[in-house]
Amino acid sequence: MSNNLLKGKKGLIFGALNDMSIAWKVAERAHEEGALIVLTNAPAAMRLGSIQELATKCQTIAIPADATSIVDLENLVVKGMEHLGGKFDFILHSIGMSPNVRKGIPYDNINYDNYLKTLDISALSFHKLLQITRKHDAISEWGSVVALSYVAAQRTLFGYNDMADAKAALESIARSFGYIYGVEKKVRINTISQSPTMTTAGAGVKGMNSLIDFTERMSPLGNGTALECADYCVTLFSDLTRKVTMQNLFHDGGFSSMGMSERAMMQYDKSFDECQ
Repeated sequence: MSNNLLKGKKGLIFGALNDMSIAWKVAERAHEEGALIVLTNAPAAMRLGSIQELATKCQTIAIPADATSIVDLENLVVKGMEHLGGKFDFILHSIGMSPNVRKGIPYDNINYDNYLKTLDISALSFHKLLQITRKHDAISEWGSVVALSYVAAQRTLFGYNDMADAKAALESIARSFGYIYGVEKKVRINTISQSPTMTTAGAGVKGMNSLIDFTERMSPLGNGTALECADYCVTLFSDLTRKVTMQNLFHDGGFSSMGMSERAMMQYDKSFDECQ
């Protein structure tokens, strides 16, 4: 159901690969709420995924861009504004990848070249994007920028590896640039710490199915789905959250405030019973 929360707004959405992607759901919901959008992803991801299908559905274009490349980001921002006929009112950064995670290299024996790639793709790309949009004055006053994060930025989760470091850096960038952009242009910058979600990228995290089951049992409201996260993004893009900035906002059903739930304790006790 549409409430026209984004009617007349223009947005740029990074990271839609296929219909499992949170960014895909955000694009669909933004379009439904009346926004005009431009889509983007890395050239390789655009070849492997189905972003053109989404572009057709949302009546827009998809511009290939390597988010670690200043040249590509410059081209994306300029062409995106040309297509939309003006500045962006909102931007979604939904980008994350770790070669160490993909290759099963543990954190305590990390490959540092891979580590730098993880940081560049998953965190520094956000800084580069904000620096370039500021250079081109590409975001409207009271615009909104949202990046997707995860609770591993604050807590240690087995198997999340160097992505935890990247998410911590991502959240720090949001705060630092949030101050600068807020003072200058009233632009809001926030991160959303989403429940573990079975996206294509999430499927590569060791023990993802067990993690999803655990957080579902721990969270009073259950895990937030990709579509529910998209709805939350829409509220942050809208004019209803004009004074929310520099925040890491948990969209996790309450998991981040829990220590132990009854459902999790029952499962834990059950495992003891099975061992006796």
